Amino acid sequence: MNIDRRRFIESLGGAAAVALMTSEQKADALEAYMEEELDAAMALQQGGAQKYPTVAEIAERNAKRTGVRPGGGNVFNASNRDGTPRGPLVKMSDNPTLLEFFEKRFAPANHVLQSATRALKTGMPEEIIFACLMHDTVHALVKVDHGWWGAQIIEPYVDEKVAFAIRYHQTLRFYPDEKFGYEYPESYIMTFGEDYKPEPYLQKTYEMVRNHKWYDHPRLVTVNDLYSFDPNQKVSIEPFIDIIGRQFKQPKEGLGYDNSPVAHMWRTIMFPDRPL
Repeated sequence: MNIDRRRFIESLGGAAAVALMTSEQKADALEAYMEEELDAAMALQQGGAQKYPTVAEIAERNAKRTGVRPGGGNVFNASNRDGTPRGPLVKMSDNPTLLEFFEKRFAPANHVLQSATRALKTGMPEEIIFACLMHDTVHALVKVDHGWWGAQIIEPYVDEKVAFAIRYHQTLRFYPDEKFGYEYPESYIMTFGEDYKPEPYLQKTYEMVRNHKWYDHPRLVTVNDLYSFDPNQKVSIEPFIDIIGRQFKQPKEGLGYDNSPVAHMWRTIMFPDRPL
């Protein structure tokens, strides 16, 4: 049976989640995936159809979750997807840089590093490469409307086109574009439901962005976002250090201490265990 590696990895939660699994867990997951694919293929041959969850079924499943809600940021989760404890967070310096956040709060950051690596290898403009590097890092803080949050948290330190690309990549994920080779991901059907329709605010946002002169910026982020889930690809922050230096205006006081309108967001990522 031919395995769609990208779909398989997405079904497990992405490359970062796969990297935390043991060999035994990976083997079990692959076997279960192959069984599900075989069942689906046989159902199609017999005139059936693959079963996708509905929006109502997903809502019911989420209502039964215990602990952190699905939209919670990664730093607020005390355990990984497989239930293993994450352990205490590493203390940050008194003058934290973006690189330090990658090391101590965003890590392992495999997905965004793969996304930026893909953009780098395919000759994308530097601002797109940097946007790919940063597009999902705000997941450390929050996952709901992460495009808007992700743009806001870096807006004081970057070019407006970079913020635009990150802010609207979230919306464009739900809308295919044949010109750019972007199709609606099957993983979204499994995550949001087969009958999911983007909320009206997303539809209105899409219509605005689709006609904007910078439309290609967030669209290129979605392209490099979707195809960056390879558990065998080794990536690091090293190739992007100079790009960060050129694209990100690091405050001399340190992120979280420069009294910018978003300093509190960086401090929240630094100190998620503070009760008040």
